[in-house]
Amino acid sequence: MESNNIEYISDCFSNLPQQDINFLNKSKIQVSYLKGETIFKQGAFAPHVLFVNKGLALVYLQVGKSKRININIARKGDYVAFSSVFNKKTYPYSAVSLNDSTFCMIEKEALKEVISRNANFAIQMVSKNNLNESRYLDIINNLSYKQMRGKLASAILYLSSKEFQNENIFQFLSRHDIADFASITVESTVKFLKEFENDKLISLKGKEIIIKNLQGLKALNIRG
Repeated sequence: MESNNIEYISDCFSNLPQQDINFLNKSKIQVSYLKGETIFKQGAFAPHVLFVNKGLALVYLQVGKSKRININIARKGDYVAFSSVFNKKTYPYSAVSLNDSTFCMIEKEALKEVISRNANFAIQMVSKNNLNESRYLDIINNLSYKQMRGKLASAILYLSSKEFQNENIFQFLSRHDIADFASITVESTVKFLKEFENDKLISLKGKEIIIKNLQGLKALNIRG
């Protein structure tokens, strides 16, 4: 991991007044991570909000010693650990780099100050953050009500959604990762993927998962 001061204006700050851009430039650094490096760890002190300049980050919740729930994948233009701005002293989850990635680490107190005096910027930040709420509700619904096939269908639909259409996301994920998105075992994931392929819902090509029957997969997701 290496870091250096940022000398350019990233997209997330482009609409701010110049004085606030200058202020934030003094309170942020650019950090590069190699594939597989931990970006931050659940429970660690959280002095920063992170903005993804390049690459992909897998965000997950550690549950006990051996189980984890994959929450989402952050990509270019996304904020990670935004909740730390609002009196969160520690990170509520962990993040690991899925590929060689670059992040803008912003001191949360500086960001909070800029948010407080720029209404449009505040709306932009909150809007981006609120997109995660529907994802969290989906996870709760999956854990509470769905059978394993429905959980896996939901995970595949998320990982194949429009936001990742240019990322070729499955090349970065193991079957274990997909299992952790669905909150089922790896063995069940492999089994049901094969069943989905036999049912012509998907096709499997190495690590790639290609949806062949979107409506059928959506119906399975809804039925749970």
